[in-house]
Amino acid sequence: MSHMGKPKGKVDAKKSLGQIREAVEKALGVPVAFAPDCAKAADAAKALKMGEALLLENLRFYPEEEGKPVGIDKADPAYDEAKKAMKASQKEFAKTLASYADCYVMDAFGTAHRKHASTAVIADYFDADNKMLGLLMEKEVQAVDNVLSNIKRPFVAIMGGSKVSSKIGIIENLLGKVDKLILCGGMTYTFAKAHNGEIGDSIVELDKLDVALGVEELAKKNGVELVLGSDCTATNGLDFGTMSVKEGAQIITCPANQVPAGFEGVDAGPESQKAFAEAIKGAKTILWNGPAGVFECDAFTAGSRAIGDAIAKATAEGAFSLIGGGDSVACVNKFGLADQVSYISTGGGALLEAIEGKVLPGVAAIKGE
Repeated sequence: MSHMGKPKGKVDAKKSLGQIREAVEKALGVPVAFAPDCAKAADAAKALKMGEALLLENLRFYPEEEGKPVGIDKADPAYDEAKKAMKASQKEFAKTLASYADCYVMDAFGTAHRKHASTAVIADYFDADNKMLGLLMEKEVQAVDNVLSNIKRPFVAIMGGSKVSSKIGIIENLLGKVDKLILCGGMTYTFAKAHNGEIGDSIVELDKLDVALGVEELAKKNGVELVLGSDCTATNGLDFGTMSVKEGAQIITCPANQVPAGFEGVDAGPESQKAFAEAIKGAKTILWNGPAGVFECDAFTAGSRAIGDAIAKATAEGAFSLIGGGDSVACVNKFGLADQVSYISTGGGALLEAIEGKVLPGVAAIKGE
């Protein structure tokens, strides 16, 4: 059983798992039947012969999977009652799913941070000997443990992406563990603006300037070397629709706190790239989440590539490197570095929450935590 996309509790033929039945059959090398209704698959499960498998329809077609009321606003006075009723329905849905099998293997790290019917609640209906983490989940949990618990120093973390707000919990947790923290990507300009820098049209969170200054203070208090981009590549003509530079547009290099009006910072500049590589050099534990720029556009890959190359080099010299988050993984694959890092996580939100120090429901349900 699995998910595909986010149909939000409604049937969407484009997201039906029936489309992958043949591929699953080929991958497993056994006959695979398909159950078009997850809630009514008991007969199909009983009809299986030894060595056969049954693929259930997309669990997210059912609102009970996520356990959230559908069609009612949180501000509605009846929302709390609807939520309570949905939680009860979720338990029944999980119980039904559990009835199809003798044991439960949780191997979806990408959704382990969600307490959904199929990722956590279902475990309540299996005894300890008949529920377990899958091989992938074990690797993911071990990789996070290597980074956060079994730390070999120096420990360098690279946090990229556009917003400080989406990473603040992780950043604060890491500042109590790392030796060096590289902050890059769009959040560069929130830090620059916090010091009254000129950032042109670069992405910025004006309501998070105090948060940026707080991060700098916490780093100083914890003795962590905070590495921010000093320069950037900027343009006045990036087409985000096609991820290309518009004809006639300019591309310049400038200080990250002196971006001209009409331009936006889209990548780390040459000096920043050198600083990032130098900070990564000699590291023994490395965590990378989030690119240094708009790497999807070939003109602005240099910053992310510099980080990727430095991580690959440090890994070759004995470092344990964990790459996580969709964009970082895409970077590693785009640059052909996948086989030059220690571990590439399949989880985005799950990995970030684990790094933040949160207990993942999908793991807790198996371990009985």
